[in-house]
Amino acid sequence: MTLVAGVDSSTQSCKVVVRDLDTGEVVRTGRSAHPVGTEVDPEDWWCALGEAIEAAGGLTDVAAIAIGGQQHGSVLLDENGRIVRPALLWNDTRSAQATLDLIAEFGTEAFVRRTGSVPVASFTATKLRWLRDNEPHHAASVAAVALPHDWLTWRLRGFGPANPALEELTTDRSDASGTSYWNPATGEYDREILMAALGHDVILPRVLGAAEPAGCVPGTNTVIGAGAGDNAAAALGLGATSGDVIISIGTSGTVFAVTDDPIMDVSGAVAGFADATGRFLPLIATLNAARILDIVADLLAVSHGALGELAESVAPGSGGLVLQPYFEGERTPNLPDATATLLGMTLENTSRANLARAAIEGMLCSLAGGLDAVMSQSVEVRRLLLIGGAAQNSSVQKIASEIFPYPISVPVAGEYVAAGAARQAGWALMGELPVWSTPIASVREPRVAPVIRAQYQARQG
Repeated sequence: MTLVAGVDSSTQSCKVVVRDLDTGEVVRTGRSAHPVGTEVDPEDWWCALGEAIEAAGGLTDVAAIAIGGQQHGSVLLDENGRIVRPALLWNDTRSAQATLDLIAEFGTEAFVRRTGSVPVASFTATKLRWLRDNEPHHAASVAAVALPHDWLTWRLRGFGPANPALEELTTDRSDASGTSYWNPATGEYDREILMAALGHDVILPRVLGAAEPAGCVPGTNTVIGAGAGDNAAAALGLGATSGDVIISIGTSGTVFAVTDDPIMDVSGAVAGFADATGRFLPLIATLNAARILDIVADLLAVSHGALGELAESVAPGSGGLVLQPYFEGERTPNLPDATATLLGMTLENTSRANLARAAIEGMLCSLAGGLDAVMSQSVEVRRLLLIGGAAQNSSVQKIASEIFPYPISVPVAGEYVAAGAARQAGWALMGELPVWSTPIASVREPRVAPVIRAQYQARQG
């Protein structure tokens, strides 16, 4: 049996999944938590990766490994390979003004033409501009900029402060496309944008091909694949094809599809990212997803299952109660300073059950707006794949069928980012992409209740 390992270094934790290369069967797993916050010392990720690998039985018998990671985070290195300051994560919105400044300097259309996307406060370039404006002493000491999965791959290859070969940093197309200084259509870095952001030029990771190895684990023959951004890795892990649109409900919410051609949305709603296979990944992201359910379940002092039962006890539309769920600001629509609002309250409709349903409806309506944006770019939709922790809630699935006008397939719960990374590891090892099946737990046909989106949209603006 040949084993390959995939890593999901996410916002919340590091997960390692070891699989049989031929069948895709999960052989063993490991996990370690990450610190909470919107800025994190990358050394904590490195420690968590080591702990998760150990919990998964180590790499002694593993032929190849690849890392999928949260996108956009700014890992800043000095000339000696040391961390300059904690990494600002995708969900840190302090760079909102820096984003506006960059857009004003280059223009919306130029950003789309040169990088595939209009930057938002999540993107790496905006973090660099914030650093230049607010911590110029740190900005001046930056010699290289990497993303979370780039830096972990570099460390896994034996580099770091004790061996600071910055020129050995590597990345892949999918993660590079979330920086706002790389062009997914041409495959080139845009140094002018980079220097406008940070103030000077630096070393950037070499962009590897989808099946190109980054190197090996020192002292072993274990091949290290290129890695990928988390959403691209999830698409690879699911085996998504044309007509599949993935809706992921985790810490953040995402709607994305795999396409053969790049998209260029001058409105800025849809990011024109690259995928992990050489194609493209038009994507929208929301900052607020499963955490909406967390906070409302906590407020009502119920479990997530009981929250769903409460929601299903009342009719679609929550009696007119609408939750606009921008608890942490928002990325799509781009409202970094927004807050959540509960609208339409009356003495009659203000109940625990209506609040429970309004929470689920608000979360899903936000994602439905993202689906509309993706579809506006001529993306074909045949079915929706609903993934992420909240997608396992049967009430969320049912209410989703009342909102989305397409069949919904819910894959069996699994670590699909890690699965995609493991497939990529096998690709780097063997030169061809492993073919693994994606088991589907349930399929729901659309039973749209128009009142839900109608009243949500009427309350926007």
